[in-house]
Amino acid sequence: MIVRIMGEGQVRVADSHLPGLNRLDDELLTEIEGGDHEGFRRTLGALLGAVRSAGEPLPDDELQPSELILPAADATLEEVKAMLKDDGLIPG
Repeated sequence: MIVRIMGEGQVRVADSHLPGLNRLDDELLTEIEGGDHEGFRRTLGALLGAVRSAGEPLPDDELQPSELILPAADATLEEVKAMLKDDGLIPG
């Protein structure tokens, strides 16, 4: 799966990492719904860190269609809330 982190670029993440990413996404959704800004900041950082460590960066000159777009690390809770789908940022 090709994942874009806004403001950073794209990484290729193996599907085997999706369960762990979905757990973080579920936690992030709960924190957003509860207005937990501190937890939101911590979990967003963990989610983006997990994508960076699990993913293989694509060269800047190799633009691929992104299957998943994640917010920048400095995004606000309100900005991320506007990006959410029914099941969070990550489908499934």
